[in-house]
Amino acid sequence: MARLLSSAGCHCAACNPKPALSRRDFLCTTAATAVAASTAVTTVAGSARAQQPVPGRPILIKGGCVLTLDRAVGDFEQADVLIEGGKISAVRPNISAPNAEVIDAARMIVMPGLVDTHRHMWQGILRNVLPDGSLDDYIATVQKVFGAKYTPDDVYAGDYFSALGAIDSGVTCILDWSHIHNTPEHSDAAVKALTDSGVRAVFAYGNAQTADGRWWEAKGSKFPDDIARLRKQYFSSDDQLVTLYLAAPSGSPEQILPTFKAARDVGARITIHVGVGERGRVGLLEKLNTAGALKSDTTYIHCCTLNDTEWKLIRDTGGTISIASYVETLMGHGNPPIQKAIDTGIRPSLSVDVETSVPNDFFAQMRTIFSLQKNEVWAKRLAGDKNPPKFLTVREVLEFATIEGARANGLERKVGTLTPGKDADIILLRTDRLNVMPMNNAVGAVVTSMGPQNVDTVLIAGKVMKRNGALVGVDFERLTRLGDAARDRLYANAGVKNARI
Repeated sequence: MARLLSSAGCHCAACNPKPALSRRDFLCTTAATAVAASTAVTTVAGSARAQQPVPGRPILIKGGCVLTLDRAVGDFEQADVLIEGGKISAVRPNISAPNAEVIDAARMIVMPGLVDTHRHMWQGILRNVLPDGSLDDYIATVQKVFGAKYTPDDVYAGDYFSALGAIDSGVTCILDWSHIHNTPEHSDAAVKALTDSGVRAVFAYGNAQTADGRWWEAKGSKFPDDIARLRKQYFSSDDQLVTLYLAAPSGSPEQILPTFKAARDVGARITIHVGVGERGRVGLLEKLNTAGALKSDTTYIHCCTLNDTEWKLIRDTGGTISIASYVETLMGHGNPPIQKAIDTGIRPSLSVDVETSVPNDFFAQMRTIFSLQKNEVWAKRLAGDKNPPKFLTVREVLEFATIEGARANGLERKVGTLTPGKDADIILLRTDRLNVMPMNNAVGAVVTSMGPQNVDTVLIAGKVMKRNGALVGVDFERLTRLGDAARDRLYANAGVKNARI
């Protein structure tokens, strides 16, 4: 049986316990970053900075089953990918590059890195803290109890852990929906953590967390105006690994519109939660549209309880959407609007949302929307619908997790497909594992059967961040101590007993 079945543009007929380590001990401050006080830090040996090939030397990924997801380039049952200067320079069989460092991709699928369009990364030190909680429980506990007590050091640790976890599981690009900016120092810490991790990130600058939920009254916060400083200090160019968005708050149009203006004043795109539970049944997008605020620079998160007019407004203004179906079904946001998006003519991107309640496993996200959409179609058929929607295919789901993610993150010209000229954000997935072997369908294997354990190698902008199943250059002993110290400090500051069982 062919290893690749009926893939578009295919080039082959067969295809298709030690003392707690403080952040100061973990990191060393340099004079160049001293202006940002305790949050401006640089990594020491043992950080996530990847050990790289000789500078300037090409990398040749050799002999893998290549899914470019670019229909013009096609997919290959066996081919090579040449990387030069951090970019993909060629994709075809039998590339000759005598001076290149070779990565053997035999028995691996080579494909674009996965793209997450919405994750609250500051919560990386609160993983699994709320496995049985609803959205209301999350707001009450994670935001009002813990979030209000976060220090800049906690933000750094949370973002750093979340970023490394993303890389480890095959996510090369991630939007940090960062609503933890209790002070400007919190913002500096988040940006620093993303930069230190080596992940391709979109930093979406958001509001503060307070004990009463009234973020606009947070005394130390400078949201949204501080986005001007952040743009100048960290994001003077959009041609860098970490780029800038604004995470608009939930609330009334009067609260939201000034944040949209602040973003657009500095040329930042926008991301906003809408259509979430009963809170989302207020026609917010109609009101924002009346003010002329809806544009193609905005990603709408969840969208579970939007009305038909709001869906048409997103489509007609060129907006993008992000569906976090695992969280949406678990915490009471509403039915994940996969079919609604497709019916409206919008291809969704995917996201993890909160690691406090769900895994960072992006393969699980793909499987969740795949099964939910099919179940919805089957239900219509069983109810007697004579013209039910089409079933999603595994290829469409994989495109949601890559191409549409890149589009929603404003990076479609740089990543999302293995197209010559794009940045080399690439993952190699092992097919010689019992969860997929013997392989019969490459796209099917990725979407229906694989998991983080299949992620052998990760490259971001041509840099090797994971190799042979392990993150490169990460001192896990130091990392563990950093995480434990941040978690314990946060629990103490929040007055919460840390009962782990």
